[in-house]
Amino acid sequence: MATSDEQAREDRQDIKDEQLAHKDDEQAEKEYADFEARVRRTIYIDHLSPLITAQVIKASLAQCANVVSTEFIQNYTIQYEIPAAALVEVDNVSQAQAAVDLMNNFPFMLGGMPRPVRAVFAKPDMFPDRPRKPGLKIEFSWVKQGDPGYDGMNKLKGLARRQEAENMALIKLEEEKELAAQQQETLEASNSKYDMLEKLMTDGDITKLAQHYKVKLGDD
Repeated sequence: MATSDEQAREDRQDIKDEQLAHKDDEQAEKEYADFEARVRRTIYIDHLSPLITAQVIKASLAQCANVVSTEFIQNYTIQYEIPAAALVEVDNVSQAQAAVDLMNNFPFMLGGMPRPVRAVFAKPDMFPDRPRKPGLKIEFSWVKQGDPGYDGMNKLKGLARRQEAENMALIKLEEEKELAAQQQETLEASNSKYDMLEKLMTDGDITKLAQHYKVKLGDD
C-alpha cells in the first residue's frame, strides 16, 4: 500500500503529465491552424507537361500572384519521374483566387504554346507533409464489391489508368521530338563538313594542303 508521500508524488506526476498533454494538444492545434491557413492560400494544378518547372509556373502567375513555393507531386503509376501535378503556395487567399481564375479562363503557356491545365483550391489531404488533425482517429478497412465505396474506387482506378496512358503518350511524343532534334543536329553537322570539303576543293586549298603534307590526291 502506497504511503502518503508516495501518493502525493504520484498525484504531482499525474498533474504534470496532464499539463504536458494539454501543452502538446495546444501546440498540435496551433500547428494545424497554421497548416489550414497555408492550405487556403495554396492552389492545386494538374495536367502538367513533363517540361514544366517552378520558374515557368512562377512567371505565368506573376501578373496576379507572388509564388511562395511550388511542390511537384510525382506520378508514381509510371516508371518515369515526371510531375503529374503541383501545389503552388501564394501570399494570400485573394491571390490564390486570382490564380485559379487566370489558369481556368486562359490557356497556360509553355514554351510559347498554350496547354490546357486545371487549377483548383488545394485540400488538406493533397499535402504529403500534412500534420495530424487534433482529435482525429484513422481507421482502415478493405473495400470489396457491394460496399458503398466500391464503385467510387473503381472510377478512381479507371481515371488513374487513363492518366497513365495519356502520360505515356506524351512521354513518347517528347522522346520522338528529342530524337528528331538529335537527328537534325547530326544531319546539319554532316552537311557542314561536306560544305567545308567542297569549299576546299573549289578554292584549291585541298591541293595546297596535299602538297604541304606530301599527300597524293590521285594516281598521278
